[in-house]
Amino acid sequence: MSNAVSNSIEKQVVVQAPVGFVWRALVDYREFGEWFRVKLEKPFVEGETTQGQITYPGYEHVRMKARVDAIEPMKRFAFSWHPGAVDPNVDYTEEPLTLVEFLLEELDSGTTLTVIESGFDAISPDRREEAYRMNEGGWEEQVKNIRDYVESNG
Repeated sequence: MSNAVSNSIEKQVVVQAPVGFVWRALVDYREFGEWFRVKLEKPFVEGETTQGQITYPGYEHVRMKARVDAIEPMKRFAFSWHPGAVDPNVDYTEEPLTLVEFLLEELDSGTTLTVIESGFDAISPDRREEAYRMNEGGWEEQVKNIRDYVESNG
C-alpha cells in the first residue's frame, strides 16, 4: 500500500442544527437521497440492503448498494458498501466491503457529525488507491452537502 492510502477516511463537520435534524437527514432514506444524491428504493433497515440510482451529475450510471449495519438513534448510523464501485462493466460483488459510520455528538450550538469509512486495507491492491482517492474527495463534499441540507431544511 502506498503512503498516500491509509485504512480509513475521517471527515468532520459542525452542523448548526439539533442532533435530531441531522439524524433524520441520515436515516430517512428520502432525505439521505436529497443530500447524497441517490434515489434509494426503500428505507434503511438494520441488517438489510438498500439500493438506488445515483443522481450526482456524471455518475447517473452508478447504482448504490449498501447493507445497513447499525442504526443507533441519535448516535450512530453505519452501512457497508463497495467503495469506488463506479464501472458498470465490473462485478464488485466478490470484493470486500468498507464500513461507513456516521457519528453524532450534540453541542450547545448544534451537532458535530463525524464520518469514518474504514476497511480500505482489504481492497485489492489494484483498486485500493483509486477507491480511497475517490471516497476521500467524495466524503469531503458529502459532509458539506449534509451540513448545507440540514441548515437549509431543518
